[in-house]
Amino acid sequence: MAALSSRFAVPVEQILPAQTLPSESYLPVGTGLIIPNNLAGTTPAALLLPDSALVYSPATIGFDIPEYIRQAGGYLSAYREIVDGEELSGAEIIQRVAGESSVNPRLLLALLEYQAGWVRGQPDAGRDIQYPFGFAIPGREGLYQEMVMAATHLNIGYYGWRQGTGLELRYADGSTARISPQVNPGTAGVQNIFAKFYKPEPWQTVLYGEGNFPTLYRQMFDDPWKDEVLLLPNDLQQPWLELPFRPGEPWSLSGGPHFSWNTGSPRGALDFSPVTGEAICADSRAWATAAAPGVISRAANNVVALDLDGDGFEGTGWVLVYVHLADDGLIQTGRHVALDEALGHPSCERGQSTGKHVHLARKYNGEWLPADGPVPYLLSGWLVRAGERNYQGDLVKGDQVVSANPSGARRSLIVR
Repeated sequence: MAALSSRFAVPVEQILPAQTLPSESYLPVGTGLIIPNNLAGTTPAALLLPDSALVYSPATIGFDIPEYIRQAGGYLSAYREIVDGEELSGAEIIQRVAGESSVNPRLLLALLEYQAGWVRGQPDAGRDIQYPFGFAIPGREGLYQEMVMAATHLNIGYYGWRQGTGLELRYADGSTARISPQVNPGTAGVQNIFAKFYKPEPWQTVLYGEGNFPTLYRQMFDDPWKDEVLLLPNDLQQPWLELPFRPGEPWSLSGGPHFSWNTGSPRGALDFSPVTGEAICADSRAWATAAAPGVISRAANNVVALDLDGDGFEGTGWVLVYVHLADDGLIQTGRHVALDEALGHPSCERGQSTGKHVHLARKYNGEWLPADGPVPYLLSGWLVRAGERNYQGDLVKGDQVVSANPSGARRSLIVR
């Protein structure tokens, strides 16, 4: 209800029948509401894509990225790039960015085709192939970096709208517009990324005029509304999860709720650091462990995705994402694991890190979940409580409180 209040710019008490609805859970599909129409001059209310077409969701089941790119036969099919010291194909770049950011690969491909023509054809002669999307940030050249930024801006629009915190678009000329309160998060995400490239008038044409982006998407992948999937049921509850380390070991809550992945994802991740006395960035001898039984759907690049429904697909059901696990000792993809089974050693590997730790975030049906949202984040019975800023927050159990601290202060220590 708070997110609806923000989107429509009305007090919660003016949303009817507010007295019969839960204030902190997801609303059931089809719920009728009466909301005052106080906003004017917003972006169009026409829907562009369902949420499941933006998120790496059940709608992506069966989509073969390499085969689609091969059959399309464009520039992307022969593209190669060195990423983190490893040569990747265009298909491998799409899969890596889609999986890590939890953005639908079909949407990433459609955006690349619309902006650069790489999927079904060749780059325009006058376009800089170092910046296929057009972000053109020095030092971030190449398809991989541009693709990461595309996924980031899709998530900024999607989750900002979902949570009622991202209410405006900022166009390429610096002007702004209020997003229509009637759109869905998927539409807000698409509106947001195209605002980065276009001024208001061409933006309107790109999304709602002749030869628009949704038309191209349907040409490439058929009608996305036919495969729409409800991502977050209103009765969603987290399964029992343990703290991600072995009983009896002292660890530190070194980071409270912060971005689940990159900027744009919700504040849904926690950082835990082992108290083992090693050098600050030495790979720990301690193990990060499975917080629940499941199957390893992805283990690469210092990231492990633990799929709790056991189907091995990261876009369905509950998935836990562990980051900063060392290469040495990392569990293998496809392994079935029991509760408390070792997954990897906390380290400083992957991203910027000031000390060895494991980063733990939750997804459901591919959607990143905030720590303090409608579905409480509970670990071994400890409730996660977000602070005002990234990395601030507490774990609470009864009258016990563990407070996040990157220096390992006594108040941050926790033993399972």
